Order: sequence, then C-alpha cells, then structure tokens
Amino acid sequence: MSSASCLLSEKQFLCSICLDLFKDPLTTPCGHNFCKNCITQHWDVNHCSQCPLCKRDCDARPELEINTYIREMVAQFRLKAQQKACGSNSEQQAAKPGEIPCDLCSETKLKALKSCLVCLLFYCETHLEPHLTSPRLKKHQLMEPVENLEEMLCKKHDKTLELFCKTDQTCICCLCSVLVHKSHQFVPLSHQYEAVRVELKKMEPELKKKIQINRLKVQEIKEAIKIVKMLDQHPPTFFLASAFWVSSRCQTFCVALSP
Repeated sequence: MSSASCLLSEKQFLCSICLDLFKDPLTTPCGHNFCKNCITQHWDVNHCSQCPLCKRDCDARPELEINTYIREMVAQFRLKAQQKACGSNSEQQAAKPGEIPCDLCSETKLKALKSCLVCLLFYCETHLEPHLTSPRLKKHQLMEPVENLEEMLCKKHDKTLELFCKTDQTCICCLCSVLVHKSHQFVPLSHQYEAVRVELKKMEPELKKKIQINRLKVQEIKEAIKIVKMLDQHPPTFFLASAFWVSSRCQTFCVALSP
C-alpha cells in the first residue's frame, strides 16, 4: 500500500464538491467518488440522484457503500501530512519577542510566515500548508504578517483595502471605488505607497540637515544654562561684565527657535 501511495498524488483523492480530501468516500454507479456528506447533501438540495460530474441519472437514489480502498489511501495521505508537519515544526523557529506568532500553534508558538486577509489569522510554515495546496483556500489573499490585521480590511464592506482615493486621501476597497468613490480619482494602494516612499526619500537630506541644526541649537541652549548657573555662583562684578553677552545670546536663541 505504501509503495502504491507513492505513485498517486493527493489531487486524485479530492472530492469535486468540497475540494478537500475524501471523508467517508462513496462511489456512485457511474464510478465517480464523493464524500458521503457532500453527495448526500447535493442530492437532498437538488431533489435528484444525478452524478455532479457526468450528470448521469439514477431512477432511484442508490444505496452506496463506503469505498474502503480510497478511505485507506486518504488516511495514509493524512498521516504523511501529520508526520511532515511534526518534522518541520522542529526545524522552524519559535516566535521571539516582537515577532508575530502563529495563531494555530497549540504549544510552542512558532514564528508566523504569512497572514490571511480572509481568515484574519497568522500561520507558520506548517499551518500555512493548506492555503498552498487546497483549491478552496488557494483563493484566499495572503500577505506578510502585520499587527492589527483587521485594519487592512474595509470596515464597510469587509474587503481588502487595495486602492487609495486621491480625492478623499484615504484607503478604499474595490466596492468603495464603485459605490462610494465612483467619480473620484484613485490609484492602486501599492502605487501610492511607492510614490510616498520616493517623496520621503527626496526629503531625507533636508530633514537630516534640519535635525543637525536643531541639535546645534539645543547645544547652545545647554551652554547658556550652564553660564546662568555659573553666574549664580560668582559675585555681582562678574555678573555685570557678563550680562551684555548673556542678553545678546538669549536674543539670538529666541530668534533661532522662532518658526
């Protein structure tokens, strides 16, 4: 059985209704396989006994038996996935202070590798696997782990904030662009981010220059305070000789600090 499973892929054991591994697989008279609950609910909802794949009809709902071979193969795939998860857990790093931990790790919280904007959860490498393999979860939007994940979603429509409205200077979702901001000018959020980054990069030399000037002003103020303390410790004659200098320096400081 183990040698046979090596020649088969996990995709061959996915239910075409739920798009997940078979659970209690049943085989229809036409030879197709489905989860027991999936095919039962499909027939109940549609009031028929038709195969969802080939559309073959049965006169009456057939009494289907569990396909033990497929169930055993699926069990082996699940076991293999669990063993792989255990092995990868030992290689992954535990989340350090300041790092975002995985929401699904029960014991040692591993470092989150991605976050899902649909599930609103953080996943380590192991728990991220279903989002990379399951056709249903592949549709979810993944991104780098960030704090306050809920802030990445539109509060009105519960959709990802993907656009930036230049008219209102705010982040919006795709539904906002056609409902609330229909006549406004907007660009992809990534484009706006890049534009702001470039602009800040241009301002960096000037900002550094202003920081240096302010540091010099602070140093001059500290020197003035130091002189005032010295005046308190010397006789009036020293004060009279230094008063004019202190007064002129204070005026200079006030002018320099004024906006």
